[in-house]
Amino acid sequence: MINEQRVIQHFMDLVQIDSETKNEQNISKVLKEQFAGLGLYVYEDDTMNETGHGAGNLVVTLEAEGVAGVEGVEPMLFTCHMDTVTPGQGIKPELGEDGWIRSDGTTILGADDKAGIAALFEAIRVIQENNIPHGKIQFVITVGEESGLVGARAMNPKDIDASFGYALDSNGAVGTICVAAPARAEIEMKIYGKSAHAGVNPEDGISAIQVAAKAIAAMKLGRIDDETTANIGKFQGGSALNVVCDFVQIDAEARSIVQEKIEQQIAQMREALETTCRKYGATAEFRSEIKYPAFGFHDDHEVVQLAQRAIRSLGLETSTFASGGGSDANIFNGFGIPTANLAVGYEDIHTTKERIRAADIVKLSQVVIAIVQETAKGK
Repeated sequence: MINEQRVIQHFMDLVQIDSETKNEQNISKVLKEQFAGLGLYVYEDDTMNETGHGAGNLVVTLEAEGVAGVEGVEPMLFTCHMDTVTPGQGIKPELGEDGWIRSDGTTILGADDKAGIAALFEAIRVIQENNIPHGKIQFVITVGEESGLVGARAMNPKDIDASFGYALDSNGAVGTICVAAPARAEIEMKIYGKSAHAGVNPEDGISAIQVAAKAIAAMKLGRIDDETTANIGKFQGGSALNVVCDFVQIDAEARSIVQEKIEQQIAQMREALETTCRKYGATAEFRSEIKYPAFGFHDDHEVVQLAQRAIRSLGLETSTFASGGGSDANIFNGFGIPTANLAVGYEDIHTTKERIRAADIVKLSQVVIAIVQETAKGK
C-alpha cells in the first residue's frame, strides 16, 4: 500500500524547506497547503505572539470514516514538530547507494522531525486511497520543539480532541517505543559577594566565585540515580583580575522521570546554595521552573500495548525504553492525554552527520497505518 518513492521524495522535499527553530513560517505554509489539499481541516493556533516563533501550532483533523459504531472508537492524535536545529539552512539531502539519506555534510539533515511528518502524510494518503476505516484522528504539528517544547507548552488543551496519542520523534529502531521521559527544571542561581582590591585588602571582600565553587561542591550533580540527573550548564562572573568578584550567576538544570525526585533535587541544590552563602556572608537568589512534566507508562498500559500489537502485525520487533530527554509527548501527557513516543530510526541527530534509512521512513508510515487500523477495532 505504501508508495515508497512518494514518501521518500516527500521527505526529501520537506527537508529542503528552511525551518530552523523560530523560523517556521515557510514550512508551516507548505504543510497547511498540503494538509488542506488532502481534504483535512487545518487550524493554526494563535500562539505565535506568545512564543515568538514563525508560526502557530497546526492542529489538523481527519474525521472518522467507515467505522461501524464510530462512537466506540476513541479519537486519537499523532504529533511531530516542524522546526529543526541549526545549521539547517540550504539542506541538500542525498540518498546513497547504501540506502541512507544524509545531507551534504555542511548542515543537519532534518529527519528530526520531518521523517515523522513525511510518514504521517503517507499514512493519510494510503488511508484515503484504500478507504481504510478509521476513527477521528488529529495531527498536531508543533513549532519550537527544539527551543524547549515552547510551541506545545503554549497550546490550549481545548484545541485537542483525543483520548490518547503518539509522538513520532524518538531515537531508536522503528518499532521501539519510548514509554518514559523526565520532567526538566531550569535553575538560576545568583550569588552576591563583596568587592575589594585583590592585592591590597582581599580580606575585606567576599569572593562570589569562591562561594559559588563551595556551593557547587555541596550539590548532588551528574547522575543522581537511574531516574534523575542534574547539571551546571553555565557559570558567569568576575571582571578584572585584581578585583575580588562580587557577583556570580549559575545556570543549571535537573531532570527526573519521577516528579517527586526532581522536586527533591531542586530542594537539595537550593539548600546547598543558601547554606554556603550564609556561612561565608554572601547573599543568594534561587529561581527554578519546571518546564515540562515527566511521564511514564508500564509496558501493560493500553497506549503501549496497542502500538505493540500494531507493530507486531507488520512483522517488526518491538521493545520499550525510558529516555533521558523530553519531547512534545511530555506536554500532551501533562494535558492528560496518554502519549507514547515512537522511534523514527534517525541517527546522529543535531549534527551534520545526521542520517536515516529510506526504508525506515517507509516502515514508520506502515506503523502509523497499523496503529490506526488497530484503533479502529475499538478494543
